[in-house]
Amino acid sequence: VALLDLNALLAVSIQAERDARARTNRRVPQQPDRGQGQVPPGFEEFFRQFQDQVPQQQQPRTQESSGSGFIVSRDGYILTNNHVVEGADRVKVAMQDRRVFDARVIGRDPTTDVAVLKIEGRNFTAVTFGDDEKVRIGEWVLAIGNPLGLDFTVTAGIVSPTRRGLQGLTRTNYDISDFIQTDAAINPGNSGGPLVNARGEVIGINSAIASQTGFYSGYGFAIPITLAKQVMDD
Repeated sequence: VALLDLNALLAVSIQAERDARARTNRRVPQQPDRGQGQVPPGFEEFFRQFQDQVPQQQQPRTQESSGSGFIVSRDGYILTNNHVVEGADRVKVAMQDRRVFDARVIGRDPTTDVAVLKIEGRNFTAVTFGDDEKVRIGEWVLAIGNPLGLDFTVTAGIVSPTRRGLQGLTRTNYDISDFIQTDAAINPGNSGGPLVNARGEVIGINSAIASQTGFYSGYGFAIPITLAKQVMDD
């Protein structure tokens, strides 16, 4: 594989934060039956205070998740996986030069696991799209992302079948039957990062792995970039 200018290819790092819903726990003592003489006169207000008290809420906890993405336009549009940002209350995008941007979720499609984000700014370096229809078995590819907290990591592998479904391999509800399969190492945190061919063109979005442990075991899957672009344009 020829050396590539990875400065234009390195994935951005995405941090999503979700505010957990506050839970309410209240136990109200039962007021004894006055008719049975179990409440002495003058204690009615004491028991009423328990019944009328406002429940205390636990402080909401923030849940964090991380993933990858890549800039597809000079004005800051980003492609990533839906499962990276689904349900997020706040999303931040970190660049290779350590700049951090607040991001807006422009659109999501759970059935294809594609999401579009937007950061404010101009003159960002955007990736070049390739043609996933021309990808061949045995072709070298690079998976770029932020796996396991290791920002801007690049792994290499080859393409296996290019129209692979995930039925029976992983538990998904994706309406995709033509994943690009690769043995380039993909781990948690790689989700949403680009799969790149030897010419430096993005041909897919790294999205899933087939593993019993949740970590890389030789089989990764990318959403074809043609499909991702169609979802983005919609």
